[in-house]
Amino acid sequence: MASRDPVADLRRIAFLLERANEATYRVKAFRSAAAAVAKVPHAELAERAGAGTLAKLAGVGEVTARCVTESLAGEEPVYLRRLLSTEGTDLPAEAAALRAALRGDLHVHSDWSDGGSPIEEMALAAAELGHEYFVLTDHSPRLTVARGLTADRLRRQLDHVAKLNEQLPDGFRILTGIEVDILDDGSLDQEDELLARLDVVVGSVHSKLRDDSARMTRRMLAAIANPHLDVLGHMTGRKVAAAGAGDAAHRTARTRPPSTFDLEKVLAACVEQDKAVEINSRPDRLDPPKRMLTVAVEAGCRFSIDTDAHAPGQLDWLGNGCERAALCGVSADRVVNTWPADRLLAWTGSHG
Repeated sequence: MASRDPVADLRRIAFLLERANEATYRVKAFRSAAAAVAKVPHAELAERAGAGTLAKLAGVGEVTARCVTESLAGEEPVYLRRLLSTEGTDLPAEAAALRAALRGDLHVHSDWSDGGSPIEEMALAAAELGHEYFVLTDHSPRLTVARGLTADRLRRQLDHVAKLNEQLPDGFRILTGIEVDILDDGSLDQEDELLARLDVVVGSVHSKLRDDSARMTRRMLAAIANPHLDVLGHMTGRKVAAAGAGDAAHRTARTRPPSTFDLEKVLAACVEQDKAVEINSRPDRLDPPKRMLTVAVEAGCRFSIDTDAHAPGQLDWLGNGCERAALCGVSADRVVNTWPADRLLAWTGSHG
């Protein structure tokens, strides 16, 4: 039987674990093993598999060694087969149609801030999923815990992205962006000159989430009125218990109630300023809640359905947002990332 590609199998396992929101250490074990195995000649791998010494390679453990052995023998690794068999059910028809209409993702992180993978790895994974683009939205300076980008680092990133776009597969491009913190007074946490250079600006509240309703409302309205902001990210800031994110006690400890604010005023401002409300697809966010999403539909808002991905496998979380959007009556013509990149950029350009 012909050998399979053990590096591809290990990477596929890591991707599926990320998509399932499994623990980071487990994903890292397979990505580290893939990197280690990629450096070893095929003949040596085969010899080690026969001798049972694969686990002596730095970065390869007993479980990953077993996967490599099975792959070299031409067998689909049992670990991979198990993951594939538990992928879940297909999306309902309306959600599937909405997912098929999406051309890209407006909220993606890399290892330049708190993501786990290089920009190019995220881009290649997105291209393999059929995306035409994604917006790179690493954090802004205020969020030091997430290694937010200073102005100088963001400038370097813009130069790096320009070079990467020359090397990526035809039909895919990285759009420049940021997830900029909405500060206490509603201003945006980056230099205006840099915000004006970016293709897409997602603004999110990450601090003082328990502010009283009046203060939070003023803060959000000021941000929405800023001409640089295009998308209001994870509107309520809530965290919910997500399957696959650790044991039940850990999941409960990481939950967070939604912020309080005048929803009607915030949505009306989004409509008036022609800004999009993000439907965040992360299993631990699913923000806004469906009751708020329904109100946003009735208010006439535009939307973006995004993953807020911090790893390649998380780029395949768009279905979560599409399912919620379809349940709440969001039509494809109201979702800005169903548009080709040129139309999207014309829309964001109209805000400046």
